[in-house]
Amino acid sequence: MLVSIITPVHNSFSLIEDTINSVLNQTFTDWELILIDDKSSDNGLSILSKYEELDERIKLLKNKENQGAAITRNRGIEAAQGRYIAFLDSDDLWEPNKLERQLDFMRSNNYPFTFTAYRKFKEGKLMGMQEVPDKVTHQELLKTCSIGCLTAMYDTEVLGKVYMPDISRRQDFALWLKILKMTPFAYGLNVPLAKYRLRSDSISGNKWKAASYQWKVYRDFEHLSFFKASYYFVHYAFFGVLKTYLNKKK
Repeated sequence: MLVSIITPVHNSFSLIEDTINSVLNQTFTDWELILIDDKSSDNGLSILSKYEELDERIKLLKNKENQGAAITRNRGIEAAQGRYIAFLDSDDLWEPNKLERQLDFMRSNNYPFTFTAYRKFKEGKLMGMQEVPDKVTHQELLKTCSIGCLTAMYDTEVLGKVYMPDISRRQDFALWLKILKMTPFAYGLNVPLAKYRLRSDSISGNKWKAASYQWKVYRDFEHLSFFKASYYFVHYAFFGVLKTYLNKKK
């Protein structure tokens, strides 16, 4: 059994070592980490090369041109040798028992698609925990995305290799929707097994941009009618406000 971890990297020189070390510190050791450099302009490539030489489980791919997150992640999925595909962005972290706990959750229940709770942090300070439901359907996910990319994992023996749609933003959300057309549920493990870094320059940190890309997924990827898209968008906005309110109360 092998887990393939897909990590796209673009100008993450100051953060990538912590991310890689969080994988090296996993209690479950049968993994491969596929780092895909998306034509970085900083000194990050030297760090990636150092880790590739340090551990044979770490593999480095290099894009000749900047391709964006979707194509870059898909290149990693294509190269993956593992039964399970997991995702970890270059600024996020995993708890040491992340793979062990999540794989046990999947294997003991025969779940092909899972996700977990995670903590949020900013400049070293914890900013709360994102809890997750026991399971979600395609329709429920359209209303609010409870699947963090840094926690998602799917089983290729059941689902095959499923690739991210080639869209500029929210490609992870679109992938979860795609998978949930193949299997009825994504199952949540409500234990915080990862840490999501809050950054002011991220899409998720800009609420207006995030909302516009959410709308594009509804209309351009899911091909929902204007009225159906509006219905789900209202739910998305409501749950977004609710999450913000609850996080401030914690």
